[in-house]
Amino acid sequence: MENGKTMDSGSPGSREWATPRAGDVPLAVDLDGTLIRSDLLWESFAATVSRKPWLLLRIPFWMLSGRVVLKENLAREGPVDETRLPYREEVVEWLRAERANGREIAIATASHETLAWRVAKHLGFVGRVFATKDNVNLKGEAKRAALVAAYGEGGYDYLGDSTADLPAWRSTRLAHVAGSAALAATVRGEGKPGREFPRTTRVLAPLVRLLRPHQWVKNLLLLVPVVTAHRVADAQSLAHAAYAVASFCLAASAVYVVNDFADLDSDRRHPDKRARPLASGDLGLAWTVLLVPALLAGAALLAAPLPRDFHVALLSYLAATLLYTFSLKRLAVLDVLGLAALYTLRIFAGAAAIGVPLSPWLLGFSMFLFLSLAFIKRYTELASLADGGSGEAAAAGRGYRAQDLPVVGAMGASSGYLAVLVFALFITSADTLVHYRHPAVLWAAPCLLLYWITRAWLLTYRREMASDPVTFALADRSTYAVLAGMLATVFFAT
Repeated sequence: MENGKTMDSGSPGSREWATPRAGDVPLAVDLDGTLIRSDLLWESFAATVSRKPWLLLRIPFWMLSGRVVLKENLAREGPVDETRLPYREEVVEWLRAERANGREIAIATASHETLAWRVAKHLGFVGRVFATKDNVNLKGEAKRAALVAAYGEGGYDYLGDSTADLPAWRSTRLAHVAGSAALAATVRGEGKPGREFPRTTRVLAPLVRLLRPHQWVKNLLLLVPVVTAHRVADAQSLAHAAYAVASFCLAASAVYVVNDFADLDSDRRHPDKRARPLASGDLGLAWTVLLVPALLAGAALLAAPLPRDFHVALLSYLAATLLYTFSLKRLAVLDVLGLAALYTLRIFAGAAAIGVPLSPWLLGFSMFLFLSLAFIKRYTELASLADGGSGEAAAAGRGYRAQDLPVVGAMGASSGYLAVLVFALFITSADTLVHYRHPAVLWAAPCLLLYWITRAWLLTYRREMASDPVTFALADRSTYAVLAGMLATVFFAT
């Protein structure tokens, strides 16, 4: 055997070469984008930021030292969970079948050797790894040279997904493609066409899902001070409130992107969150670098005409959400208190945008109400654990266990009823009564709220509540009926 081809000795003195059988030719496969729908450099970066956010200050210095040093440090500080990576199942199954037919399967990747070997051991059918190590970034020409040195010119097949793999394809026997249709056509033109695994390049749909526009409804809370301060007929107040809502929507989306980036591991352990764009690999992790600054810049631009107190509230919201993302969300009780505070902070921001003071009754009501909703969110997660849906004893990335379910339910329902109590006390206060000609009519509002909270918790106990109470509220007809009833109550009381 020479250079991957077998000499045919059928006739004396002949030196004709026969194409080797597929089982005799090693098959090298790229890792990032080919074997998985993600990139291990970005995966290890996300894991590092999630576990040790303070290392963000050191990463620029690692970058200045070169990509090899960057990859080595990230692989050490942010080891990924190779068992839950978004593998391309069609590729994995083909490789497994080829190995069963006797082929040697090798990984050839620019990712660091440490991570590549972990993937190889997890898959079980990979016998050799070519990866970045010893100051050599195994990409492009360096990858081709390593494969030729091991197998000879034309002595291997190669499966890749990007133009960076063109050098490796030039020295291959067959060029298999797991990339776009345009790339497949280019490789086909080189005259070594192999198997193709089409990859769709849809960006818009997963991008929209990443921004979570359905969650923007939460920012309508910024309009509450406009209503409670009786400024609904004031054009300037309405304009300022609209700017404030739009600014918070962009800021919230930036936070959602950061949250999904830092939560890759725990999201992939969650029965629903594993379908999120970053966790599933539907959208590349590199998008976070573009989206977060752009969204924050847009939020700042919309906030520019508003009072300084709103800027303080917006910055406080961003700081609080980052604290929640990297710390509080992992601590039982503090996480739900943090969520409730973030909702209440929106009401603070709405008041700051139009320059009105806030009623302590309103703040107390919002804190208890949103604490109840936060407990609903946690209850649904723990219910899936208690019911055996995930097979784990503790909620991934959270400070709760399955046996906490009863106390979480008790605390959540109690918080909801306390919100109703505060609301009832609010409508009987002297400051409230002076604004209404028929204040007795207002008692219909806490009754409606009592119905809604009781029903929400009843559905939660029945396991019929969505994992996100906001999603539930948007799709629930009773929610809209209750809101219409409360608005009618205020109208008839005025």
